[in-house]
Amino acid sequence: MRLTAKQITWLKVALHLAAFLPFLWLIFAINAGAFSADPAKDIQHFTGRMALKLLLATLLVTPLARLGKQPLLIRTRRLLGLWCFAWATLHLTSYSLLELGIDNLALLGQELVTRPYLLLGIISWVILLALAVTSTQAMQRKLGRNWQRLHNFVYLVAILAPVHYLWSVKILSPQPLIYAVLATILLLWRYKKIRQWFR
Repeated sequence: MRLTAKQITWLKVALHLAAFLPFLWLIFAINAGAFSADPAKDIQHFTGRMALKLLLATLLVTPLARLGKQPLLIRTRRLLGLWCFAWATLHLTSYSLLELGIDNLALLGQELVTRPYLLLGIISWVILLALAVTSTQAMQRKLGRNWQRLHNFVYLVAILAPVHYLWSVKILSPQPLIYAVLATILLLWRYKKIRQWFR
């Protein structure tokens, strides 16, 4: 049984809530002092993991649509991608303000040199920014064939973002490894397409 357009609309509502409610929890946790002795790190990790989850969810849409023979499911991909960018922006903002301070943003360049994993994060964010800006149907028509070429860069983000997470943790734990494995599986699903794109 294929999903109807009305069911997809309700699914979109559910996905919006799933992406937005963690933000409300984050605000509550900050006000309630629910984080550890280093709340800045906790906030950075929380926002980064949310961005990574939504990135993986975005990549999961196409395999689910094909395996389940649900072509309308593709309509949820854009909103997941935009929420991924929103959380990635929160992640970058939390690092810039809580780690460097609003008066020391000039240190970001120095940090990129001394901490290469930050460079991977910045590159990922810039790509997500480009994808978000060009995510509308109007931009798709304007860019034509180049639109798909640009949006294939999401595969590069799917490589860089898990490596950024793995590299950033001081003590290797199962969580970043799980994200890396899931990203690898979703990329292997698209092996032929990615190989053509890199060529």
